Amino acid sequence: MQTFHRKRVEMKNLSAQPHFSLKATERSLMTRITADKIFKIFTAAMASSILLILVAMVFELYNQSKLSIDAFGFSFLWGTVWDPAITQVFGALPLIYGTIVTSLLALLFGVPLSLGTAIVLSELSPQRLKSPVSFIVELLAAIPSVIFGLWGIFTLAPFLRDNVYPALQAALGFLPIFQGPIYGLGVLTGGIVLAIMIIPTVSAVSRDVLAAVPDSQREAALALGATKWEATMTVMSYGRSGIIGSIILGLGRAVGETMAITMVIGNRFDTFTSLFEPGYTMAALIANEFTEATTDLYLSAIIEVGLILFLVAMAINVLARFIVWRSLRMVRGAVLE
Repeated sequence: MQTFHRKRVEMKNLSAQPHFSLKATERSLMTRITADKIFKIFTAAMASSILLILVAMVFELYNQSKLSIDAFGFSFLWGTVWDPAITQVFGALPLIYGTIVTSLLALLFGVPLSLGTAIVLSELSPQRLKSPVSFIVELLAAIPSVIFGLWGIFTLAPFLRDNVYPALQAALGFLPIFQGPIYGLGVLTGGIVLAIMIIPTVSAVSRDVLAAVPDSQREAALALGATKWEATMTVMSYGRSGIIGSIILGLGRAVGETMAITMVIGNRFDTFTSLFEPGYTMAALIANEFTEATTDLYLSAIIEVGLILFLVAMAINVLARFIVWRSLRMVRGAVLE
């Protein structure tokens, strides 16, 4: 009798099991769908917050600089006077000019060194040397910018003033950019310091780009009879968009650098013609004069300089994205052909 009752209970459990399993599956599926929705909403909110932060920054900078914008309008961009004491007239052209020149000098000196370092580490260096050399190069990125500034003041500037700049002026003194008195601290020294500071960024990204190129590209070039140099050029052409992106990242670092350039550029508000002369950048002016602003118009003018610097940095990033997109489009078009 007990055995018969036990079998009836087992049969009842078996008959109910598929229905129970179906309900459990439905609950599990609903849980997964809910979790997916929460995940999508969360990630969308995080992505949207970046845009909100960007818009909030632009709005706040514009709101704080509105007094200067109303007073000077677009003439602020090409004004060459910065007089907070007497006339309360402000113009940012020498600052924009100094920022552009020092950043271009940084690219002129830093990009060849960075690309050469990346090529050696990814294509030519023995495996046992890649990690130590990469560590040393990337260690430059960990050095505070104020240390670069101190080194530039006490070591680099005197060396350039006494040994390099006189020889450079003797050889190329017929050019206006190498004429005039030599101070040591100036635009050219600032460009050299910035070049050293962007080397870790450009070389590290370029090295990773070249290392990501498939070995089949190298092997195909060598199999067709290419030399090592020609195979390396093929690899660089394959990773062209990434290399351009690394250069633009270095440009962004040079444009926004503050302490190092402030300490070595000389900080003179003037539209210089010689690279030996002192100059000024937007970031250096903000660092030097923000705490000294005693009037609302003076403070608003400094904040407007910050707004211009922010927009310039944004323009550089948009340009970088456009160049990378154009390069990828050209590469894809060549592959389809």
